[in-house]
Amino acid sequence: MHVMYSTISHIHMNKCPVSFSFFGVQVPRTLENTREVDETIVQPDDLEVVADEAEDEFQPYFSGKETPKILITTRPRPSRELFHFVGDLMQVIPNAFFYPRKSFEVKAICKHAEEGGFTHVFILSEKYKACNGLLVSHLPCGPTVFFKVSNVTPGAKIAHHGQPTAHVPELILNNFNTRLGHRVGRFLGSFFPHAPEFRGRQVVTFHNQRDFLFVRHHRYVFDEKKAKSVPEINNPKKIKSAGDGSKAIAAGGIRARLQELGPRFTLKLRWLQEGTFDTKFGEYEWLHKRKEMDTTRRRFHL
Repeated sequence: MHVMYSTISHIHMNKCPVSFSFFGVQVPRTLENTREVDETIVQPDDLEVVADEAEDEFQPYFSGKETPKILITTRPRPSRELFHFVGDLMQVIPNAFFYPRKSFEVKAICKHAEEGGFTHVFILSEKYKACNGLLVSHLPCGPTVFFKVSNVTPGAKIAHHGQPTAHVPELILNNFNTRLGHRVGRFLGSFFPHAPEFRGRQVVTFHNQRDFLFVRHHRYVFDEKKAKSVPEINNPKKIKSAGDGSKAIAAGGIRARLQELGPRFTLKLRWLQEGTFDTKFGEYEWLHKRKEMDTTRRRFHL
């Protein structure tokens, strides 16, 4: 797993000029680099966090001792559009299997999934024929998390999209900086086997920005530049018009780019609960309370 940390210090000021100086360089002020000071932000050398994560529920996946197995289902009577999203999701997450919801309750689904050797249960909800929620319960002892889902774009509707293969993708978790962010990041990381098949050149990215998790699925593409013929290189007019880059073009080389495979969607954490799904007696590790927590645009939790 790759976790990238912000390198710009978080500066809190009452007044908000357009930019501020950072090591002599003018840096535009954004909501990200002027976020409120958070005591739970984790430093890269925090030994306490490293020790805690070495013994948490997700360590067997990160160490390769256990392979995740995902059961995906939906709300009762799902629409055709939700089935399309399920199909896209199964191409992103290896070792994922779909089972119809029928009339089973969530607790019964978790029980049967545990007996079948599954490690996670995904339950997708929808509104107006668009996916709007994702409930994930880690088996057998939790935790359980609920994300609001928005801005879903199927892979088929992405311009110049590629076709995913069965290779295990590389995983990038970016900008999860707080204790809660690390917790959520490791939860997301437990969906994937941590033995990427680099031959497939596929990468799944969870990028946190202002507590919105942007999910993207790409493939690395390497294009070989063809060297120009000798008469073309020796032509003074073409060399002059090409500028300084003519030598690089003439010499050939490899150009790297990304091809999006899809789908693309956004997650927003609503709550994190201890144990498996239990709306009556479950205890919450974290619960988003809009009136108490969203008092300023510069307060972020992940």
